Order: sequence, then structure tokens, then C-alpha cells
Amino acid sequence: MSLDNAGTQARTFGDTGRNAGTGDCRPGADRRPAGSDAWRSSQGIRLTVLLAVLLTAFFGSFLIGRYPVSPDTVLAILLSKIIALPQTWTETMDTVVMKVRLPRIAAAMLVGGALAVSGAAFQNLFRNPLASPMILGASWGAGFGAVLGMVIHLPWLWIQALAFFFGLFAVFCTVCISSFFGNKSMVTLVLGGMVVSTFFQALIFALKYLADPMDTLPAITFWLMGGFTKATLAEVGWALPPVVASLAALYATRWQINVLSVGEEEAHTMGINVRLIQTLVLVCATLMTAAAVSISGVIQWVGLVVPHIARMLVGTNFAALLPASLLIGGAYLLLMDNLSRSIFSLDIQVGIFTALLGAPFFVFLLARTRKGWG
Repeated sequence: MSLDNAGTQARTFGDTGRNAGTGDCRPGADRRPAGSDAWRSSQGIRLTVLLAVLLTAFFGSFLIGRYPVSPDTVLAILLSKIIALPQTWTETMDTVVMKVRLPRIAAAMLVGGALAVSGAAFQNLFRNPLASPMILGASWGAGFGAVLGMVIHLPWLWIQALAFFFGLFAVFCTVCISSFFGNKSMVTLVLGGMVVSTFFQALIFALKYLADPMDTLPAITFWLMGGFTKATLAEVGWALPPVVASLAALYATRWQINVLSVGEEEAHTMGINVRLIQTLVLVCATLMTAAAVSISGVIQWVGLVVPHIARMLVGTNFAALLPASLLIGGAYLLLMDNLSRSIFSLDIQVGIFTALLGAPFFVFLLARTRKGWG
């Protein structure tokens, strides 16, 4: 059976289980057939609303800050970069909008969307509601790379490159550990990820101990909290290609991923190359995680919380879950960043806010999964 035919049949498999409208947010927990015209129409409407929410949050974020800029001025400045307009604003306003707020807004949207989609992909792949981008050690591996660059005083671009490299290296180590024991199961892979994460966290602690306590150590501490105070458009542009390529690859194999969320046996019977799709999901999710961490530092919980919210809204079909996670993740982290730079006089790292909201949600998930994983 071809992958195309398998993907068509997978639309039904990807949405088996209990009704998503009941609040059951586990992968494979939606009995409504993905081919239902009414359900597809409902999904389209909800995705359109989510897009509108993201665009509203994007524009509204320019209005938040200690330096006031009116909405019409913000719109004029943004449009002036596309079409010629007479300048009626000051250079200070242009600097605030284009060089201060736009990079931070763009970074928050990209990182939030990337982490959310990575979480959704991992949860479908492992069939586990508690899976997240942290699961393979990518986040802590990338964190170690960035901290290493800070300790040896490399330029910020090289720090990002090290974060990206060690994020990928951490996943490579996880896969090697799983292969060493001759076990290809997802459980072994997860345990390998836990070992690698713990190892890189220990290395980070060692580097913090060696860092200059007057200069480097505070920078490391703030970076590990996760935030966008140093984000630039160049950094966003550097991270954008791997994120876009990974999103495209995941969306192209969306029906095969739906089948994998039910089980490997079903995928094999439908002619799907299970190992190929599993490897593709692992690589794409890791690339997005490493790219996100290289910009913002270690921001936890986004990849765990957002996919469940998306599943409650659009169901478990990965064709709708991927864009929903992308939109909600971008809007969620953008709103968290707006809170972090406006609720107090100091600029609080956004990772603190995501942890404060994510921890109670994690307890909620534990309560919902006490009866086992379906």
C-alpha cells in the first residue's frame, strides 16, 4: 500500500477515541471522523479565529511598553518598510518599533510556535500526554552549548551556533544510548533522553561554578531563565529556515503521523515505513527545539501545555493540530512576554511566567491521566 493511500485511511485512525469536545485532550481521543464536512468546517473556523487572535496579539504588542506609540503610528511605520509613505513620526518612534519591539515580538512568535509544534509531534510520536521538547535532551544540550560560549566569551552569534550544535548532539547521544542496548522501543529512547538531559544539566552547573561571578554568571543565570531581551531580527532570520523546513516536513507527513499516534502495528499494516517517519519526526522536532533555544534560552512548559489546548479546540487530527499548535504557541508566548515586560517596572524573564502557569497545568494533566494512556 502506498503512503498516499495510507495517509487517506489514516484520517479515520488519527481521530479515534473519545470525543474531544468532552475535554479529553489525549492523542487519539476524538471519535469524529476527520473526513466529516461539518467537523472540517468547524476546524477551519477555529483555525481562522486563532489566526485572528495571533494577528491581534502581534499588532497589540507594539502598543505595550514604557515609551508610548499610537496605533496609527505603529501601522504607518510598519507599512513604510513595504511601501513609500511620508514620515510623520520621530526617529525615536521608528527605533522603538523596528529595533526594540519588532525583534522581540517576532522571536516570541517563532519560539512559541516552534516549541508548541515540537511538543505536539513528540506527544503523537510517543503516544504520551506528558511528552515535550525536553524529552530527548535537546533543550538542555542547547543550553549547555550557549553557556559554554558565554564562559569562554564568544560573540553572541557563535553562542547561538554552539547552542544549536549541542542541541542536535544531545539527541544524537540519546539515539546512540537507545541503540547500544539494542532496543528500538520509544521507552528506551525516552529513558536515554532523561540520562542525556541530566548529564548536560550537570555540565551546566559545573560551568556556572567556573564562571566569573561578577559578569558571566549573572548572564548565564538570566539566559537559562528564558527570555527575549537580547533578541534581534538577524537571530530570528537565522533560526527561521530550519523551523520552516521542519514544519513543512511534518505537515507533508501528517497522515502518517496520525497513524503512528494509534500504534506501530496499524502503521505497518498500512504500508508505512515506521522507522523513517519516526526518525523524521525526531529530527524535525529537535531542529525546531534547538533553533528556539538558541534564540530564547530554556523556556519550559510551552511544548507541554499548548498542544493540549490545541487538541481541545481542533481535535487530534495532526493536519489541524499542527497549525493550531503553531498559532496558539506563538500567541501564548507573545502574551507571556507582554506580561513579563509590562506587569512590573523590571523586565522579568518570560520563562518565569511560563513556569508559573505550566506547573499547575502539569498537575491537571497528571490528574487526567491517572487512569492510563489510551
